[in-house]
Amino acid sequence: MLLLGGVAVALALRTAIGGSDAASSQAAALVFAAGMLALAAAAGFRRRRVRHAHLGIGAAAGALLVAAWVMASPGRSVLQPQATPAVLAAWSLLVCAVAIAEEVVLRGVLFTSLTSVAGPGIALAVSSAAFALLHVPLYGWQAVPVDLAVGFMLGGLRLLTGGIAASATAHAIADLATGWIA
Repeated sequence: MLLLGGVAVALALRTAIGGSDAASSQAAALVFAAGMLALAAAAGFRRRRVRHAHLGIGAAAGALLVAAWVMASPGRSVLQPQATPAVLAAWSLLVCAVAIAEEVVLRGVLFTSLTSVAGPGIALAVSSAAFALLHVPLYGWQAVPVDLAVGFMLGGLRLLTGGIAASATAHAIADLATGWIA
């Protein structure tokens, strides 16, 4: 419960700093990512060795997420950056930091804690619900079904690989696509 409370505080800070445009605020995203990583460190998260195969699994899952998004959004043009290369590069680093921070907390610390006390099914369900609810202030309630499905997919990657490298890779790729696909 303390961990979920910490996530709520990080999200409240992001929303307060970003205001009505919290999803686009770079300052809000930076504070959120730092807060989430601090929360993970306080909870005892320790980085494990990353296996290249897990990165490949995550890249494939990320490509599936992007393909589903493109197919569900007719009229989108692939590889049409909406900003200058310098702005897009800075934005991309920040997007990756936020995605990784979310995965460290949700599929890392929270998932591990819940698995040890309630089993992997509960860990999958709670971390997926937390993922969906985490995005409500940014994208609204209409995005909950999609975010819940994505949360289950990312949690499935955690179950499949035993770590967060695959889910973090897939999450980052999916989020990066929003800046590259118009």
